[in-house]
Amino acid sequence: MRTLPLSRTSAVFFSWLPVAAALLLAWAAVSLELRHSHVFVVYYVSSSLLLLVTVVGMAIQNAIRSKDAEFAMRESEERFCLVSNSARLMIWMSGPDKLRTYFNKPWLDFTGRPLSAELGNGWAVGIHAEDSDRCMEIYNQAFDRREEFKMEYRLFRYDGKYRWISDTGAPRLNADGSFAGYIATCIDVTEQRRAAELLSDVSSRLIQAQENERTRIARELHDDISQRLAMTVIEIEGLKAEISGFNPGVIDRIDHLQQYIAEIANDVQSISHELHSARLEHLGVETAMRGFCQEFGEKHKLQIDFRCHDVPGYLPVDTSLCLFRVLQEAAHNGAKHSRAPRLQVQCWGAPGEVQLTVTDAGVGFAVETACEGRGLGLISMRERVKLVNGTISIVSEFNRGTKIHVRIPVKVPFPNSHGPAYTASLLRTLPPCREPMPLVDARSM
Repeated sequence: MRTLPLSRTSAVFFSWLPVAAALLLAWAAVSLELRHSHVFVVYYVSSSLLLLVTVVGMAIQNAIRSKDAEFAMRESEERFCLVSNSARLMIWMSGPDKLRTYFNKPWLDFTGRPLSAELGNGWAVGIHAEDSDRCMEIYNQAFDRREEFKMEYRLFRYDGKYRWISDTGAPRLNADGSFAGYIATCIDVTEQRRAAELLSDVSSRLIQAQENERTRIARELHDDISQRLAMTVIEIEGLKAEISGFNPGVIDRIDHLQQYIAEIANDVQSISHELHSARLEHLGVETAMRGFCQEFGEKHKLQIDFRCHDVPGYLPVDTSLCLFRVLQEAAHNGAKHSRAPRLQVQCWGAPGEVQLTVTDAGVGFAVETACEGRGLGLISMRERVKLVNGTISIVSEFNRGTKIHVRIPVKVPFPNSHGPAYTASLLRTLPPCREPMPLVDARSM
């Protein structure tokens, strides 16, 4: 049982002893001045004894304070252990030497190992071999920098299965501000990861279904409607030759009709190319993006500065398609909402990745508000990039423009080391391309 009230009383009592001793010494000095030697001797002895008692009392007071501090520390540690063992989170602590010094009961229950086996670096034996190096690298770098960290890794459970763990740690400090080590909390996120993978698989299937439907519609437009419109233009041209002697006004109206149908045919063909780009499929992402920027700029009266360099000669199909669709969506958004007369598009390769930026100097918009709206453009871009393990950054400021930056990891050689023979052999493995039928421009007749 604690004797805190008694220790406080003792501390108050001993704190007054130096004052009493000082008063007695002052009285002794006065007595000495009055030359009452016998009185001085009495008071001198009394003062010495009282001073000795004061010194002893101060030592006792310090001992009591140290005991109280030790008791408070022990009580705090017991309270922390009680709370941490009752929590559903797994908790660990380490000292300033990076070695683990504490694991709570949920951690030990999860691993099924005794505390002695987990202390130090013993806990690391439970990490999956594929995650061990990455996990230790993150931990050591954060420890050396004295900064917070978060990492996920697979940890061996008592039932013989590996489970995904989210580990979040932060530095802890002593009362004097010195570094004491780290404290971290861990939760099992296996089910969350499975749900995320399932959602990602659904998103992938939806995007693939969308691409298949785009391809089907594009082929219908190209093989059927575009060809019929082209034949209509040819038939009108033949009709003009047969009625050349009729009213010139009628001929002018037929010319206007022929030109109008030719423009519709060109628009249909343009839509077909946007839905499914034959250039992307057979000539690569750089050629496809360059052609799209040229055609889109001419159609929307928009200046597009396209620059591309160091892009590998052959990218995975899903990576190329992702870059092309992001460019399409960004260009359409810029033409429709930015009110900027110019777009800047850059695509380049870097070691281990390909990057794409689309920038305008338009009116800008609120990114989060746009993502929460009914539009699917930004959401579609993010989902596409996520499916290829890439990252996308959308930064926009009012009246200062918008910048979309995409980074996608690739595993192809960099820079492009493939020669013409490789490209030719690759093209031979692809399905045949359906080239569009040349359209008749009435203005050239």
